[in-house]
Amino acid sequence: MLSAKSRSIGLAVAVFIVGILVGAILSEVIDDEDEGGLSLNDPYQPAINPADFVLGVNNTYFPLVPGTTLVYEGAEHVEVHVTNASRTVMGVVCTVVRDTVSEDGAVVEDTYDWYAQDVHGNVWYFGEDSREYEDGELKGTAGSWEAGVDGALPGIIMLGHPLAGVTYRQEYLKGEAEDMGAVLSLNATATVPLGTFHGVLRTKDFTPLEPRVLEHKYYAPGVGLVLEEEGSSRVELTEVRTGQPD
Repeated sequence: MLSAKSRSIGLAVAVFIVGILVGAILSEVIDDEDEGGLSLNDPYQPAINPADFVLGVNNTYFPLVPGTTLVYEGAEHVEVHVTNASRTVMGVVCTVVRDTVSEDGAVVEDTYDWYAQDVHGNVWYFGEDSREYEDGELKGTAGSWEAGVDGALPGIIMLGHPLAGVTYRQEYLKGEAEDMGAVLSLNATATVPLGTFHGVLRTKDFTPLEPRVLEHKYYAPGVGLVLEEEGSSRVELTEVRTGQPD
């Protein structure tokens, strides 16, 4: 006979197959023309059990290999570095990723993000320590938040088994942080300076708090994010470095 835990995991997987992630995501089917004005009436209260998480992140669309740096160019220069460090949030050991944004050679934002992967392959976003700079001086930490603190809750940044039409929460603090994602396609193509990628996962990021703000993101298997589009602006992957020190 299955244990209560095994039965609950089996149910979660079965329900996920039809597009609803139990306890983690409130999902509904949307089409590509939707502008992100999605209203979710059900309460969001994901049950976080540290035993349901694994060490490291190897999701094919969001691999976090320590020592890897992804370099992006757009209106700003962005470097995303997977560190060897970890941080425990809500009892879950998270991988620390440093994200630096520069303009004209000067860092304007320096952020440490915290991610962890559950046993189903979903990559959770547990918060960030963000610092904004102007002329080399610290100007604020307004973007910082930590799951489990002051009502903030973690969300899923990448599904373990994405299905077209599924919508999911990426973070949650009612009225302040309600970013969401929606899977649009699993077979897109993206061309960036680093090359052309096929079989790409295309998503739409939006927030009900700002329904006209819309981003499309493209994730290549084994690489991660390769392209980000917002209106006519693009942020493109230009380089992947490995074996980089923290």
